[in-house]
Parts: sequence; C-alpha cells; structure tokens
Amino acid sequence: MGRPHGWVTERTGREPMRSPGRPSVNQREAKQAFWARIAAGAASEEAALSSGVSQPLGPRWFREAGGIAPISLVGFSGRYLSFADREELALLKVQGLGVREIARRMGRSPSTVSRELRRNAATRGGVLRYRATVAQWKAERAAERPKAAKLAENARLRAYVQERLAGAVTDVRGRSIPGPDVPWNGRRHGRRADRRWGKCWSPQQISRRLRVDFPDDASMRISHEAIYQALYVQARGALRRELSACLRTGRALRVPRARTRQRGKNFITPEVMISQRPAEVADRAVPGHWEGDMIIGLNSSAIGTLVERTTRFTMLLHLPPMAEHGAGARVKNGPALAGHGAEAVRDAIAAKIATLPIQLRKSLTWDQGAEMAQHARLRIEAGVDIYFCDPRSPWQRGTNENTNGLLRQYFPKGTDISRYSERKLDAVATTLNSRPRKTLGWKTPAEALDQLISSAQKGSVATTP
Repeated sequence: MGRPHGWVTERTGREPMRSPGRPSVNQREAKQAFWARIAAGAASEEAALSSGVSQPLGPRWFREAGGIAPISLVGFSGRYLSFADREELALLKVQGLGVREIARRMGRSPSTVSRELRRNAATRGGVLRYRATVAQWKAERAAERPKAAKLAENARLRAYVQERLAGAVTDVRGRSIPGPDVPWNGRRHGRRADRRWGKCWSPQQISRRLRVDFPDDASMRISHEAIYQALYVQARGALRRELSACLRTGRALRVPRARTRQRGKNFITPEVMISQRPAEVADRAVPGHWEGDMIIGLNSSAIGTLVERTTRFTMLLHLPPMAEHGAGARVKNGPALAGHGAEAVRDAIAAKIATLPIQLRKSLTWDQGAEMAQHARLRIEAGVDIYFCDPRSPWQRGTNENTNGLLRQYFPKGTDISRYSERKLDAVATTLNSRPRKTLGWKTPAEALDQLISSAQKGSVATTP
C-alpha cells in the first residue's frame, strides 16, 4: 500500500518536491559568507575556512559556480525564518508545545508557525515530521525563481554568438583553415602553449555588433555580461563552457576583480614602492640612483642590467644557469636552476655594486619581479635603497627600458644568452658606455661618470680642514 495520489499536496498545500539526496545543513549562510570573502579577494580555500566549511569544499563551490556567486549576498531582513529559527521551532515542537505557545516564545505570528509546520515538514514515511534541515532545504527550493537564459530560449541569437566566438578561421576565399588541435581540459591554457583558433570576438564586440547587424530586430539583443554568465554558469544551459577557451584570456572560471587587484608580490611593502623614492631621483641632478631589470633569452637564459640615471652608465650581471639546469624533471619549489633566482640576482647585484664608490650607491629601482624577493638582504649587504615600480608600469624606469632596447642589438630575442661569459658581458657594457649620447651633450656615459667622480673627490678634498 502506498499513499494516495495527491496526499502530499493535500496535507502540505504544496506540490511534491523531488529530493536531490540528503539535504544540506545550513549551507545558505555558509555560502553567503564564502562568496562575500571571494568578492573581497580571498582565495577559495581561505574563504571556505573563514565561512566554517571544510577547505576542499571552497574550490568545489567556486568551480561549480564558474567563479560567479550563485546566490545573493544580502542577508535576511528578519521577515523570513532562518535556519536558527527553524531549529528553535523544531525543539519547541518536540517538547509538545502548541502552535500559539511556540509563536509566543519565538515572537512570531501563529499563522507563520502553522504554515511553516505544514508546508516545510518532511513527508517521508507517510507522516508529517518537522525537521529543521529538511524545512530549510524546502524553503530554499521554494524561494528559487529560476529564469531561463535568453541564449537558451533564442536559438538564432545563440547561433550568432557561438559563430562569433568559436567560428572557423577562413582565408580570403572563405575556406576554413584549421588551427591547432587543442582538447578542452576544463582549465585555462598553459603558458606558451597552443590555443584553439576561432573568430574569438569578445562578448562586448558581439553585443555591440548586434545593433549594427539587426537594427530593427529587438529580439537580437544581449548584453556582454549575459554572454559571460552563459559561458561560466553552466546551470543556464546556453553555451558550453569549453567556448570560454575562445575568450582572449582563455579563463575557464571568472576571477573576482578584488582578487586581481591583490595580485602582486608579498615581499613588496608600501614603504619600498616608487612613490616613496626621494625627490632627488626624479630630476637626475644627483648621481648614484640606478634602475635595473633582466633580459630574458632562449631556454630561460638571462642577464641583469643596471643603468645609472644621471650618466646612463650601464653594468651587466652575469647569471649563468646551474649545472642541473635542463637535466631531468624539475623539482617543485626547488632552486631556480635557470640561474636568475632571488639568491643569484642578489649576489650578482651586490658584487657589482661593491665595485662602485660609496657616493654612487644611493638607490636601485626595479620591476616587481620575483627575482628581487631578497631585496631586504640586498639592501643590507650592498648598502643601497631598493624601490619597486607600480605593476605594469615599465615607463617608471624608462632609462633602463631604453638601455635594454640598445642591448637587444647584441642579445636579440630568441637567442641563448647563457653562452656569453662575464668577460664578454663586460665588453658589451664597455662598448655601450663608450658610445656618445645626445642627452649627455655627446659625451659618453663613461666620461660623464668619471667627471662626476672627479668632481666629488675634489669637493671632499676642498672641505677637509
């Protein structure tokens, strides 16, 4: 014998709900806290721990939602029962209290309590039993207001978007040109790896072009945000997630803006930023302030470059690869075998700076590269202040950028720089320092530096009592 047809609807006043399995326990509040931490820029694991759930659950929630918060982050106003309210109601119900007494103790209307006990009770076993976890699950399911995505309903619009995202690359005659065969693995493309070919219009280009191609058809309209959500949120059932490989970034998941703003090196603090650099550095009147960077070549080979701002005097750092470089598999979190890790760069800079007179060791401005992770120790060993440019601002060390362009005449891109010895690097630096510069009144950097050193020495002798 089973329950008669319509029993659940008659007893609860609601259509039967298909159970997805064991109901979640108070996950709404935990998810709201989790996505609030994600919006603030926290990592998935950190957000999970701070919201009271296990660490592996955070990345799982993030992947399943495509990096987009699936629920509202606005808390309840108190008008609706929370999970804590339902737990209290269940405890009072077990004590045998009536509806009006429960309502009085909870500060709620008796009709609210009666409706809650009837609508959200568990119906398994043919009887109504009120359990807080089941009631919370049913209330959340009933509160959902799913809306079909526009791309899922409009096949013509969906075909237009897919064609502009992943349409085949064609020649001038319209013949398809296949690109690299890149299987979809659910992750972002790797560095220096083949990428899928397609038309690869951006969602904003597609959205704006629709107005041009269909000026009189209001049904052929969609915002670029709706396209992004259709790619990242698979519950919408509109676009396959693998089409996100055709985006310029190739991201399989959306990255919160707050997280991207926090990108940077944890060894860089506000007091070593370029904004804290002395004002005398900007006008180039005082010598001894340097700019530095690295030139990268084939097989991760590299050399360091140091340029004095006033005289444009250049010194090159020899960064040979270690003996184990290229021999066998890399060890995760192991030493920088390519030769331009933090320790190697620190030692090379300290050795070069030590060859200079003390009056030429004032400051060094560098890009935000991991090779300068030991800048604090370098400051102590070399006696020079270290400052870092803002992210993606190479123009803040323009003298060094210009010098690197000159050095590319000797070390072109795509060549192995590790084959050059320190003696050869010093010879190239000497050649560059012997080249007259317009900005120096056609003096060479070496002549300008010698003149400054001589002037400094004469001044120190004259002031000696």
